[in-house]
Amino acid sequence: MNHYHVACAIIEQDGKVLATQRSQFMSLPLKWEFPGGKIKDGESASACLKRELSEELGIEISVGPPLAPTTHRYRSFTVTLYPFRCSVVAGDITLHEHAALVWLPPVELHTLDWAEADLPVIDQYRRSASAPGSQ
Repeated sequence: MNHYHVACAIIEQDGKVLATQRSQFMSLPLKWEFPGGKIKDGESASACLKRELSEELGIEISVGPPLAPTTHRYRSFTVTLYPFRCSVVAGDITLHEHAALVWLPPVELHTLDWAEADLPVIDQYRRSASAPGSQ
């Protein structure tokens, strides 16, 4: 079974968080996720995020503090997500691979049909975002 190591960005702006919807042609079609991608051999998770978000969304980001990695086993593969709180520093978002995007307050993130691997990241993020001194 393949095990993928994926960096994902929790992009914060004006009290909201970016969620992107996978296209119908991607694995886990039309599920929502935090944008990011597979970490290449020898690449750091933060370098992966900068590369992937430039390729997928056409933006430059500032990579902030990490959250704890989480691992999820799907039927045909396993994924470990390496989430980071991030912000956009340049560019306007253009969807190159995803079907849609939405900006939501953290308390509304659970209203979307997320890829299962992202659910523990949402829970962890919401706990960290509401912790005293987290902003």
